[in-house]
Order: sequence, then C-alpha cells, then structure tokens
Amino acid sequence: MANNFQYYAPTKVYFGRGEERNTGRYVREYGAKNVMLVYGGNSARRSGLLALIKQSLQGEGIAFSEIGGVVPNPHLDKVYEGIRLGRKHGTDFLLAVGGGSAIDTAKAIAYGLAEPERDVWELYEHTRTARKCLPAASVLTIAAAGSETSKGSAICAGKLPAAVCPLRQKRDGRLRGRNG
Repeated sequence: MANNFQYYAPTKVYFGRGEERNTGRYVREYGAKNVMLVYGGNSARRSGLLALIKQSLQGEGIAFSEIGGVVPNPHLDKVYEGIRLGRKHGTDFLLAVGGGSAIDTAKAIAYGLAEPERDVWELYEHTRTARKCLPAASVLTIAAAGSETSKGSAICAGKLPAAVCPLRQKRDGRLRGRNG
C-alpha cells in the first residue's frame, strides 16, 4: 500500500486515499467560484467519483456545470460545446475528471473561454499564440499519457489528425499559452 504524498514539478499533485474529497478546498485556493466539470463516459459517475467531487465543491460553496461524453482522441466539437456552456454559466475554472482526453478537452476549453473573441483551433493550427487561459486542474483516474502534468493537449478536428498545442504551466499550476 502506498503512502500519501505531495509532489510538485511544477504541477502540484495531491496523492492518496480520499484526496478527491478535498477537491473543493483545492479549487477554492485558486479563487474558483464557478467550475466546469469535464469528463468522459459514465465511469466517473458509476464509480461515485463525480458525486464525491460535486459534494466537495458544494461544501465549499462553489457552483459548477458539467460536460460529459469526452471520447478518446477528443474532438473539437466537444471543445466548442464546452466553450458555449462555459459562457452561459460564467465558468472561471476547469476541472477534468478522468484521463488524458478529459484533461486535454478541459485545457482547450480553458483557452477558448479566456479568449472568446478568437477561435481556439487557431492555437492548434499554430497560427497564433495564446494570451491568456483560465485555470485548469484534474482529478486523474488513469495515468497514461501524462496530460495532467504536461504542457500540451491533443484535440482532433473532423478527419484531421490530432494537433498538439504547446502550453506552459506557471509555478502556481495554472496553464498558460506560449506568451501567457
């Protein structure tokens, strides 16, 4: 059995039994008032994890919306859907619950919401660099590609291959674009 520990390089990682119950407190530290939960299929719901996270957010008085149905090799259409939902609800923080695809989708939505006057896909086409980004975090359910600590995300647009957008993570763990 593993011992609980905290790891920072430069993303802050909380590890251990029951840490998901502290999600609201951790998110509150970043000033979040309205979180968008981003997740894939129904495993986060069936396992009870999503309910625990919602309960933790509610316990801290943090409002939330949610977007599910993220698939492997996440699609740009889901990112656009998340951006529309985030505008409607005044999202100020993205929280992915799941693996790399949910995390990558949350990162892309965070960029799209921070610069609503621009098309987020331009970042993936490398025709511009981001000026700002909303804070994003994840409750990881599977460690595979390292998206939870990486500087990039992969999003697919139609039949085009996945594009990787290089991101930087500031010392506070928030994601920023190349110029952010």
